[in-house]
This record gives sequence, structure tokens and C-alpha cells, in this order.
Amino acid sequence: MIITVANKNDLQEILQLQYLAYQSEAKLCGNMNIPPLTQTLEEVLQEYEKGIVLKVMDNGDIIGSVRGYIEDDTLYIGKLIVKPDKQNQGIGTKLLTEIENVLPHQRCELFTSSKSDRNIKLYQKIGYNIFKEKKISNTLKLLYLEK
Repeated sequence: MIITVANKNDLQEILQLQYLAYQSEAKLCGNMNIPPLTQTLEEVLQEYEKGIVLKVMDNGDIIGSVRGYIEDDTLYIGKLIVKPDKQNQGIGTKLLTEIENVLPHQRCELFTSSKSDRNIKLYQKIGYNIFKEKKISNTLKLLYLEK
């Protein structure tokens, strides 16, 4: 398993993995139209150009990815994804650690659904704390975490 910086040619494969990885999140939210499932390749390209996209390779396939960018000394982390059959093996933790190491920052911030217990436990285990809640709809509340 190797973590490297993704290039533009990887973005389509990362987007397909994103669609696969966010199925479980969408089911938790009771909404199959959450932004990660409707995001376009053009939008992923914009995120790529704004910051950095890391990927995890295993036997020639991308099995995980995370995105981040710096603004006002804060590292904003998003779209942490791991192929469903590779989850719970420490890959997400390694991706988070790597993106924190690659981009210089004073603090880190990310968000997840309040229903995503596994994500919340992962983030808290590596030092993130909830600092804000935001109600998006009657079925969706986001938790913002910082470190």
C-alpha cells in the first residue's frame, strides 16, 4: 500500500471510488442525492486545482483518497474515501495522517454526518474534537471537527 499525490489522470477513478464509498453514508442519511454522489468530474478537478488530492494504491488500483486545501493557516480536509472492502484496516487513518503531514497548517478542520458513528470515532481517536453542529435538513445534521 503506497500513498502518493494523485494527478489529473487519477481523478475519474477517484470519483468512481467516491460514488462507491459514499453509498453507505447516503443510506445512513436516507438520501441518495448527497453531494459526494452527485459531484461531477469538473467539480473534482476544481478541488484538485485548489489544493491536494492523495491516493492509496494497492496492486495498481486506487483504494483510497483524501482531499485538502489550506486557507488562513487551516487545513480543510474532505472526501476521505476508502474502498468498502478495504475499510477498517487503518487506511483512512493513514490518509488523514499523511495529508496532515504534507500540508503545513495551524489547525485542521473536517466535517461528517452526525449519523456516521464510525467516522466520528475515527476522527476523535486521532485527536479531532467536535466544535460545531449544522442542521442541513430534517434528516441531515453535519458535525464539524477540528484538531
